[in-house]
Amino acid sequence: MKLQQILSLTRKAVDEYNLIEEGDHIAVGLSGGKDSLTLLYAMKGLQRFYPKKFELSAITVDLGYDNVDFSALVTICQDLDIPYQIVPSEIAKILFEDRKEKNPCSLCAKMRKGALNQAIKEMGCNKVAYAHHKDDIIETMLLSLLFEGRFHSFSPKTYLDRMDLTVIRPLMFMDEADIIGFKNKQGLPVVKSPCPIDGYTKREYAKNLVKQLNTEHPGAKQRMFSAILNGDISGWPLRQSRSQDDTQ
Repeated sequence: MKLQQILSLTRKAVDEYNLIEEGDHIAVGLSGGKDSLTLLYAMKGLQRFYPKKFELSAITVDLGYDNVDFSALVTICQDLDIPYQIVPSEIAKILFEDRKEKNPCSLCAKMRKGALNQAIKEMGCNKVAYAHHKDDIIETMLLSLLFEGRFHSFSPKTYLDRMDLTVIRPLMFMDEADIIGFKNKQGLPVVKSPCPIDGYTKREYAKNLVKQLNTEHPGAKQRMFSAILNGDISGWPLRQSRSQDDTQ
């Protein structure tokens, strides 16, 4: 996928859910994975022509694993002229050495977001952009149905009143396959996750389930996404418009 297509899908999300306001200072949560690197390029590209002017910064929470090299991320942010900060932490040690967690994902996410949000506020940002894409939204809905008994997924825009910080998800209309294509075309220097349980989580189960359902029932993935968009889920912002392909 070309950058122009990435920018088109990003602007679609920004426009339809009013994700950016004039004068915003947006931090991009940069893990080093393909999704967050794509988001970084998308937000920088959008910044160049979007009518509402906004500032960009990038931030990474170093979980404390050994032998993780963020130098390529430093170089990319320098090339894109985006201020970049790495926040050190001992999250990995706490999870796997101190607590010896067998199912650490929920606690890890909570600790990582806590460290991230605190640093973001100290940087003077009022918004943070997460790199969740269409597949993430569908998988979250399935996990919610299967394990919580409710129809829910995370919102395109969420205000965190305790932090006075707004979370936005500009890649929400992008398929993971599109991001993989962009990563391969651009040769993005992905920093592989060092987590020892990466690929063995409930989310990985949901990802495989969506793939199976879409293989057995072509178009099922898009129909599930349409159900989410049109489902009047609590906490979701009002959508500015509906395009025909979202209701098919």
